Amino acid sequence: MASVLAALGALCFGLALITGRLGLRHLDARSGALVSIPSAAMLLSMASPFALRTDGFDGRAVWIFMAVGLFFPALVTLLTFRSNELLGPTLTSAVSGTAPLFAIGIAGLVLGERLPPGAALCAVGVVVGIALLCLERGGGSAMRPGWRLLWPLAGALVRGLAQAGAKAGLLVWANPFAAILIGYLVSSATVLGTDRLRPPASRRFTRAGLAWFALTGLINGTAVLSMYMALARAPVWQVAPIVAAYPLVTVVLGALILKDEKPSRFRVAGASIVVASIVYLVGAPPGRL
Repeated sequence: MASVLAALGALCFGLALITGRLGLRHLDARSGALVSIPSAAMLLSMASPFALRTDGFDGRAVWIFMAVGLFFPALVTLLTFRSNELLGPTLTSAVSGTAPLFAIGIAGLVLGERLPPGAALCAVGVVVGIALLCLERGGGSAMRPGWRLLWPLAGALVRGLAQAGAKAGLLVWANPFAAILIGYLVSSATVLGTDRLRPPASRRFTRAGLAWFALTGLINGTAVLSMYMALARAPVWQVAPIVAAYPLVTVVLGALILKDEKPSRFRVAGASIVVASIVYLVGAPPGRL
């Protein structure tokens, strides 16, 4: 079940990059985050009377979820939208796919999770496959993103830290809905508060932009909830590589919807490595990992 939930998270994260890219045609990255995160927080708040359970409540977990919410999804959303704006969805998702390496490393150091050698190889395979997915771009012409790679790389680091942090909170209070509700409320307060530092004239909302980023927020919220539900059932090393496969979704949907991503032998090879790594991670008996 954890693998299915993690795969659903990957699907939604990949789709959100496409809808976010469409939204960036109408709004800047900061305005997009100002719409997407509160939209998800509002929907979660409306669902809380029906979905939130207080069984096993532990105040320590609330503090952990709040701490995670200060930078996830707020900071990750800003970094991802800005990277999407500068580099496009495919390259953004490729570099962001290094998140499991950060997540697994932090979980090992902080939570003491033992990483099976086979799982480590699977995580590396996912990262290598994702890199191949975006090795060629624009008909084979090399792209030199330079310092712009710092945007998705920082997002990957924060996402990995958030996964380990969320797992720490879920070990204290295994309530994924509470984790995402608290995190999104804190993140909404963060983006709304920091946006007040901007001159009002810099905000230029359009109807299309509002719609695309509201949809992106709902899809991202579904992705995070699926990831938290998976983390409540399985260790970080099992969940993180599966969630990190979302660039595969982005590449496919980018080719179908955005019409600016061309298939290549590198992408076929990358997709094959990602799929093979995840199939092995999910299907291999624990003793063989």
